[in-house]
Amino acid sequence: MSQAPPVFETVAAFATPILIADLPDGPQLNAALIPVLAKREAEQENEPHSTLGGWQSSWDLDKWAGVPAIKLLAIARNIANRSTSDREGNAVTIAWKANIWANINRGGHGNEFHSHPGSYWSGVYYVDDGGIPADPSLGGELEFMDPRGPAPAMYAPYLAFSLPGGLSVGTNQTISPRAGRLVMFPSWVLHQVRPYRGTAQRISIAFNLSL
Repeated sequence: MSQAPPVFETVAAFATPILIADLPDGPQLNAALIPVLAKREAEQENEPHSTLGGWQSSWDLDKWAGVPAIKLLAIARNIANRSTSDREGNAVTIAWKANIWANINRGGHGNEFHSHPGSYWSGVYYVDDGGIPADPSLGGELEFMDPRGPAPAMYAPYLAFSLPGGLSVGTNQTISPRAGRLVMFPSWVLHQVRPYRGTAQRISIAFNLSL
């Protein structure tokens, strides 16, 4: 006599959240930000950190980019509070400190793998995606490395876990840029930006949130 398969519970232990929001007012934000960032690039010397080519601004964009930058930080802080809890799972409201800067990349530019020490949440907002959504071969993806490295894929690299987020276990996860898209992640997660192979420019705003 056959028996019913056992009922079991799946606990997604040690989850690593990546938060993605396509902002409804992204077109308005971007239209206001593009001329301000272009002017700043022309006036301010490059302050590179993890970049492989391209231009980075100083880390005080909220002081000179006006209302759109302040609104973007407010959205990020709101998402951070909604995605953070205490150790009992209770909601928290934190007055997140922030640093925020602009990136302008052109053909061949990207970022090497790095993390953001001294912060809890980090993120990137895409102001101009350089045409990548229409032509994915242009590259420029944001790429996250599994914090466990290749260990989960060493024995059977063709197998994965049948739960949300389980298909990229032991490998890397990529997210395609899209104008108006906000991506947030724990600051300790190693990430890079693959080289952009287009002829236009890509503009993004990155930030860190800390206590």
